[in-house]
Amino acid sequence: MSNTAGIKIAAVWVGLILFVVVFSSLSMQLWGGAAEKAPTAVQPLVIQDTMTLREEELQQPIQSFKLSPAEITEKVQKTVAFAAEEGSKNWIKIVTKLALWVVFLVAVFFQLKNRRITAPVRKAYLLAAVTLFGVILGSDPNTMGTVKDAIVLFAKSRIIFPPRMIVLTAMLVGGTLLANKLICSWGCQFGTLQDLIFRFGRDAKDRKGVLPQWKIPFVVTNTIRMVFFALFTVIAFAWAFDVVGVIDPFKIFNPAVLGTAGIVWIALMLIASLFVYRPWCHLFCPFGLIGWLVEKISVYKIKVKYETCVACNACAEACPSTVMGAILKRDKTIPDCFACGTCIEVCPTQSIEFASGKRDLPPAGKFDK
Repeated sequence: MSNTAGIKIAAVWVGLILFVVVFSSLSMQLWGGAAEKAPTAVQPLVIQDTMTLREEELQQPIQSFKLSPAEITEKVQKTVAFAAEEGSKNWIKIVTKLALWVVFLVAVFFQLKNRRITAPVRKAYLLAAVTLFGVILGSDPNTMGTVKDAIVLFAKSRIIFPPRMIVLTAMLVGGTLLANKLICSWGCQFGTLQDLIFRFGRDAKDRKGVLPQWKIPFVVTNTIRMVFFALFTVIAFAWAFDVVGVIDPFKIFNPAVLGTAGIVWIALMLIASLFVYRPWCHLFCPFGLIGWLVEKISVYKIKVKYETCVACNACAEACPSTVMGAILKRDKTIPDCFACGTCIEVCPTQSIEFASGKRDLPPAGKFDK
């Protein structure tokens, strides 16, 4: 890599980050600067037998409810936590983002299906997703939050917030089950930001890295991701602490709430994105882990037509991760596929497609040399 190329990539990286941070700050001010998170209680609630509970115009002593103070405290705390969660949401923005996600992902779906995702088109879609779903519409809702916040809320307050579960279900069914992890690939604001940065470090045809770019074995990335998910869950239930919230990378789209740990962590993830494809998604994201399980039964997915495949391995070499090699040869567990369309674009015989149905196994000896 020449010094000129390195300087150009660094300049583009800095420019993109400044664009995201500056305009996200302005956008949050236009939206009212809401934290979009339920406030944490500043003091514990204490119930005593001598207290009364007002319901409409009636004053009733605590003893009349035939519940212990601890049970009443739990019920009141759950009610307060639910109300706080509901009150922290900007419902206009949430509904707007959900509607735009549907329109955007449907458009990408047909582009993939019709083989129209080229290197320039890919970058344009990724930049549009970062701008629309992140810079303009903010950090929340996001794919990771549907899983992370659900676990933390239940761990802290033992409640389930139905709107979040509805969105999570829609993302898993519409954005993962029906079409291979499309919500992560093209709708997730931080996922697309990492993806776009990674593409800046590749050649003009988006086939290989100008910078050194490494494909970490899936057994390594998924082991780290599972351990991280387990630790996050244990900490949430044992100490009612949201460890992911401290380093939440989506907060780059709401810079005002970033702390020092968050700034350092996000910087590391965005630098790593130049050299490793979607490091947060592969190594840490809770939704990424669950989405990987669901995509095993996706209706539409990347498939290989072995009758026309010439075993040139161009698709596996151009793929930004190890997934296309696993799909092509079916000799190992298939990692996360982000349906980026690179494999479809580079195949010289149009043997790679985004289509429905079961993946075929390669003929015996197809890739023997």
